[in-house]
Amino acid sequence: MVGLEIHQEERAGCLTLRLTGTLDGQTARLLRSSLDALGSREVVVDFTHLREFRDSAVGVLTHGLVEHKVRMRGLDRHQQRMFRYFGLSLGESTSSSRAYYTPEEVLA
Repeated sequence: MVGLEIHQEERAGCLTLRLTGTLDGQTARLLRSSLDALGSREVVVDFTHLREFRDSAVGVLTHGLVEHKVRMRGLDRHQQRMFRYFGLSLGESTSSSRAYYTPEEVLA
């Protein structure tokens, strides 16, 4: 089983959690625990270096992310859309102004 590694980096007062490995339902609980341990601190979660991001992780994460000041980096369009489906606004102007479905997806 491939797991998840969470690397903490702090630069100029900004804490970033850089994720590597596989993010699924089980490893998302580990990430949620890490975020809970940080309390109300503002955090950037960097998904850029994940090998695999399974949709099952989104449901687990959104439950815990609502209470935290979290910005997300490195999500593709599908993952952004999944978070919106679960009611988590990402606060990104490029994704919030777009419809959930692109014309290509509607025609498919």
